[in-house]
Amino acid sequence: MKNLNLKLKKALKERKKQHRYRTRRITKGPQQIEMRIDDKDVISFCSNDYLGLANNPQIKQATINAINDFGVGSGSAHLVNGHSIIHHQLEEELAAFTGYPRAILFSTGYMANLGLCQALVEKGDYVFEDRLNHASLIDGGLISGARLQRYLHNDVSSLKQKIQKAGKTAEKLVLTDGVFSMDGDIADLPALSTLCKKTKSWLMVDDAHGFGTLGETGRGSLQHYALNQDDVPIYMATLGKAIGTAGAFIAGSDDLIETIIQQARTYIYTTAMPAAIAEATRFSLHIIKNESRHLYNLNDNIAYFRGCCLETALPIENSETAIQPIIIGDDYTALQISQSLFERGFMVTAIRPPTVSEGTSRLRITLSAKHTHEHIDGLIQALNSLL
Repeated sequence: MKNLNLKLKKALKERKKQHRYRTRRITKGPQQIEMRIDDKDVISFCSNDYLGLANNPQIKQATINAINDFGVGSGSAHLVNGHSIIHHQLEEELAAFTGYPRAILFSTGYMANLGLCQALVEKGDYVFEDRLNHASLIDGGLISGARLQRYLHNDVSSLKQKIQKAGKTAEKLVLTDGVFSMDGDIADLPALSTLCKKTKSWLMVDDAHGFGTLGETGRGSLQHYALNQDDVPIYMATLGKAIGTAGAFIAGSDDLIETIIQQARTYIYTTAMPAAIAEATRFSLHIIKNESRHLYNLNDNIAYFRGCCLETALPIENSETAIQPIIIGDDYTALQISQSLFERGFMVTAIRPPTVSEGTSRLRITLSAKHTHEHIDGLIQALNSLL
């Protein structure tokens, strides 16, 4: 044990030396724009609570009411006795909202992606992934046992070359983020869909950062491109971002969902999310469908932020979404700027390798419907003084 601890200590020391040591800040209070973090009052520009619903009073009350009716824990897996009427209703409502025949809930997005891959492909099959996919998609491809190949970012011609070299009888599964979580750009889903139809490949979109934020009514990247279930047969999204609650779901055909129920180990062997969280999600979905101001405010803030950056020559990337990265490059410099922003009252996380590629450490700025133009003005001023 002593030798093991010495080995761990050495590895941790090396990580600190590389400026890649990760630490946790402690929040006091709910997830919102004005927060108290590490005993300092700050404006948060790093949350994925894009519509500002995580601390919504109506959703909180719906959660409390559900706790009174269903308790705190679900008690067991969905396939034992943990699948409540609220879970079932939420699945039906998510399917209707996204335009798919059925949907199935998972406790986390990570588990949804692992479970989907493990249920659909196996040794002898192929999984093709964008190089900038989220870690959960990469791990899902690896755990499936299929041959994993990664194509150039958002490059359909690169994917086409790889698919053409694959065995014609093997199952082919193409996985992509809808909105890429570190760059904020949107996958070319129309081109991917066309290619997958021609090559008889499954296409699965992880729309964690697009669901609730893209499209006229927040239905995500498919609505953004006017696509449907025939274009993208497998749709996955998380509930802990724009929805403001927790968990994830996969939407698809009846046969797909039944296959997941029968074969996805991360579904079969996991306790169901609390019914109260499912009820909170139902209420959040109701707000998104009936209160368009949240999405309007988010889009207004995105446009305002980008306009301010262009006016002041801040080096932003080509992102239409709530994710607005500023590439710094050097790990240490990104950390120093992030800390300086924190001292000035702004919480902006520095993202470093291995989360992003070498030499692309960045400030990952995320915008919310709850930010004001004054909040954004303050951040822009601080960034300009530091950059």
